[in-house]
Amino acid sequence: MTDEKLTYKDAGVDTKEGERAVQLMKEHVKKTFNANVLTGLGGFGSLFRLDLKGIKEPVLVAGTDGVGTKLKIAFMLDKHDTVGQDCVAMCVNDVLCQGAKPLFFLDYIATGKVKAEKIADIVKGIADGCAIAGCALVGGETAEMPDFYAEGEYDMAGFAVGVVDRSKIIDGSTIKKGDIIVGIPSSGLHSNGYSLVRKLFFEKMSLKVTDYIAALGKTLGDALITPTKIYTKACNAVLPKVPVKGIVHITGGGFFENIPRIIPEGLGVRIDLGSWRVPPIFEYLQQCGNIDRNEMFATFNMGIGMIMVVDEDHAETVMALLKEAGEQPSRIGAVVPGEGVCLC
Repeated sequence: MTDEKLTYKDAGVDTKEGERAVQLMKEHVKKTFNANVLTGLGGFGSLFRLDLKGIKEPVLVAGTDGVGTKLKIAFMLDKHDTVGQDCVAMCVNDVLCQGAKPLFFLDYIATGKVKAEKIADIVKGIADGCAIAGCALVGGETAEMPDFYAEGEYDMAGFAVGVVDRSKIIDGSTIKKGDIIVGIPSSGLHSNGYSLVRKLFFEKMSLKVTDYIAALGKTLGDALITPTKIYTKACNAVLPKVPVKGIVHITGGGFFENIPRIIPEGLGVRIDLGSWRVPPIFEYLQQCGNIDRNEMFATFNMGIGMIMVVDEDHAETVMALLKEAGEQPSRIGAVVPGEGVCLC
């Protein structure tokens, strides 16, 4: 027993700083609100009105994910206003794969000590990602957990919900031999493979994030912090006009794990190497680490962040629609008899 009067702040939790963080993030969050958001920031629960116009049998599609060890790059750079977009992208891109329209997003940020400006920067990135994705940031949680995280570090996760008409769910079940694989470029590494990246560049090569890399045309930090691309605009350009049979988000597990998830039994995929431009960051990684080609394709997106599987008769139309939406798609392969992914 002690005579000393303890407070929550004495234990490392500063509720006043948490309140200040909320005030700083409000302007970013409100930019994502639309007419369907029925509550402001700070309620116990978030209310979102479902607009089901044109949807006969609504099905909710949900996805959750984090940013992984890419956050370590943000810590090294002390740059925190972009990794929020990574969090949104990792969730929303998965939801898009079922043909769903993203509706809203919630975030969870945990740190050892809340610093209002840093939390506001993180939420700015989340709000920016939601704006690109076309969904509302309706709520979240910032947890201050003393002695749980290293000084200056934090973790982040998110949760996205979308809606699709049951008759328009994309699940790969109609994919057949001869269907075409259309690849949509990534913005870089996205949010996968950073444990390997950090081990190579920072442990084995002793590089710094401030080092300028001629092969990349920028500093290493700038190359590694590039936010994950969000594919809402690309999907919105194609899905209302062309029957897409399958969509794959090339995320953790690369080509070998993700593509087979939508391919029916008895079929495989042929990927035509050289049919798209592999960005310099992947070539630099492979060269510096003497990494096997299959290991690269099993770990990274190799410059293709999303693929669409379409009937051969629709391939050129899909390519044209994507180009109109500002993308630079490539016809990167086809569905073939067999199983798995063959790099040819």
